[in-house]
Amino acid sequence: MITVKNNKNTPTLISIENEMTIYTVLEQKKKLYPYLKTDHNLQIDLSKVSEIDSAGMQLLIFLKHQAHQEQAEISFINHSKAVVEVVNLFNLSSFFNDPAVLLANWNSL
Repeated sequence: MITVKNNKNTPTLISIENEMTIYTVLEQKKKLYPYLKTDHNLQIDLSKVSEIDSAGMQLLIFLKHQAHQEQAEISFINHSKAVVEVVNLFNLSSFFNDPAVLLANWNSL
């Protein structure tokens, strides 16, 4: 499920809930793509992502790449444990360059 909070003069906050897997990413892409507009500022909240696979990671990579092409700003915030684990598994923390991913230490939980 995807929820969107669009307030004037603040970044559009998009929350992704449940899984980001091969079974859900096509529908998620269709819902998220329209928000990738020139000079748009997006924050994608990943705190409620319960599961993510390589297809989900590809969607996040696509969104970041597409935002760059559209000259939009995008940031991923509040990474869930599942997201951090897969980002680390694929060694993509430097690609995303999000502080939460770079600093997350889930071993201490």
